Amino acid sequence: MINRSTVSTLRRSWPMVVLVVLGLIALIAYGSRGGGDGSAEPTRTYATTTDQGAWSPSPSGGSSTGRGTDGATRSSEGPERSDGYATVAAEDLPPEARETMRLIERDGPFPYRQDGSVFGNRERLLPIEPRGYYREYTVRTPGENDRGARRIVAARDGTLYYTDDHYDSFRRIVSENR
Repeated sequence: MINRSTVSTLRRSWPMVVLVVLGLIALIAYGSRGGGDGSAEPTRTYATTTDQGAWSPSPSGGSSTGRGTDGATRSSEGPERSDGYATVAAEDLPPEARETMRLIERDGPFPYRQDGSVFGNRERLLPIEPRGYYREYTVRTPGENDRGARRIVAARDGTLYYTDDHYDSFRRIVSENR
């Protein structure tokens, strides 16, 4: 049976309940925007179905859009292509990056649980694509106790981008096989 004390308590606490619910909605909305470091999505997801088909980092997935963004920071290292992205030859990457590329080709197993998570492209340095188009993978850094700053970001169409400065700049990886 509900008494007056209970009703009074409920009337005073409903604004707090509304605030908590609104806070949770805001938190969920912010988290769904994606992140640059994959920490918002701790579990690996290798396939996302969209109207464009299943996600695959293989070169047979389609052709690159080649779009750049105006004013974006580009690496000054390596030759630049008409799409505006500096490039780096796969054979010029550190051995750990080449190993990460091999793991991406084989679909793992990856050394970090965040590998394969959605890369949100919040910095807008890569071509603008729908959420889920990019996946990120850690490139081990000798001497680091954590994931370090080096990553390879794989686009659904098979294009790979390398960053050694934790998403401040990207170079498109080129090789004879791609």
